[in-house]
Amino acid sequence: SLAAGADQLFARLVLTAGGGLRVIVPCRDYARTFTTPGDLAGYHELLGLAEHTRELDFPAPTEEAFFAAGRAVADDADRLLAVWDGLPARGLGGTADVVAYAGRLGTPVTVIWPTGLTR
Repeated sequence: SLAAGADQLFARLVLTAGGGLRVIVPCRDYARTFTTPGDLAGYHELLGLAEHTRELDFPAPTEEAFFAAGRAVADDADRLLAVWDGLPARGLGGTADVVAYAGRLGTPVTVIWPTGLTR
């Protein structure tokens, strides 16, 4: 979904490695969730570089929209890479929820979290 932080960092690494981006936009007004001009600019830049974009039919950013986007990513994935500290989600649709959903689908999940890092 090209959220600020790990999503945008990972998207840039994929592009640098020669891969392509398939983006799930959680809702029509998703851009307003970005709190800094740099994160918003990164979102627009990466969105413009995407090979495929799918916007979900939610009018505004909500936890339900974010969880639907996470489920859509897991539904399309052969393997899910999750930057996750192993803690419960801080709201519906957080990484813990998406990892659990992928597990129920039988999609392999690789968790990436450097030792000693905290959120």
